[in-house]
Amino acid sequence: MGVVLGALVLTGGTPLPHKEATFAGGCFWCMEPPFEKIAGVIDVVAGYTGGKTQTPTYEAVCSGATGHAEAVRVTYDPARVTYETLLDVFWRNIDPTDFDGQFADKGHQYRTAIFFHDPEQERLARASKARLEKSGQFKPLIATEIVPAGVFHLAEEYHQDYFKKQPVHYKRYRKGSGREDYLNRTWGGVP
Repeated sequence: MGVVLGALVLTGGTPLPHKEATFAGGCFWCMEPPFEKIAGVIDVVAGYTGGKTQTPTYEAVCSGATGHAEAVRVTYDPARVTYETLLDVFWRNIDPTDFDGQFADKGHQYRTAIFFHDPEQERLARASKARLEKSGQFKPLIATEIVPAGVFHLAEEYHQDYFKKQPVHYKRYRKGSGREDYLNRTWGGVP
């Protein structure tokens, strides 16, 4: 019988650690909410990854000079939610064919990417991308990169859970950027 102890589930005395997944899908404000809705997701934080600067700031990343992408790090319980489910949520919240950013946000800092943490995540991400390419859902090439996860830098506190802190501005941005309309057209509803 398992015992819940803090953030770990102990089964026969063996801890079952949480796992991490990292995704870049354009503006990180818009990528936090879809993952936070999923049962089994423990935490979602906004940040920067995939760049060369050791201490990136929002202003530096937005300039495009650091090489970082705005991203989210998802901490999840693999006993409650699969990595495949997280991949599905990711694909349903981006335009995977845009090589130059996402919606109103253009530039390499707004690219889409799956940053894998281990060989199994890489295998699953590549298989997921291949299925999407073969599905015929998208005619242009899939632009989303699949690359090893590196250092993840937390974004400034005012960016964390922005959709909760500034709901009116967030909703206006999500709609005005074109993301919401695209997701409605592509998937038949906002996920």
